[in-house]
Amino acid sequence: MAGTKPYRSHIRERGQLTIPKEVREKGALYDGEAVTIIPLGNSILVTPKKLGLEEARREIRKIMKRAGVTAANLLEGLEEERAKLYEETYGDKKAKGLP
Repeated sequence: MAGTKPYRSHIRERGQLTIPKEVREKGALYDGEAVTIIPLGNSILVTPKKLGLEEARREIRKIMKRAGVTAANLLEGLEEERAKLYEETYGDKKAKGLP
């Protein structure tokens, strides 16, 4: 998937999530700034509060178009990342007889 790089972080006890500095800088997210959290199936989208849902959707489409990424590519990439994370956390699914 061109133009995307996955980052790893951990959710802390009180639900706090550290967003890597590089991502904060690219997204213009600054200390104390409010954000909008949008559930997308099994994923979430975090945007600066200044973006409304419709504007966020338009921006996502523009970014994906510039990067040459389709929704299918994005979902495929998410499945790959979930599989890697599952394997790192729990071991090989196939060895345990899971689909």
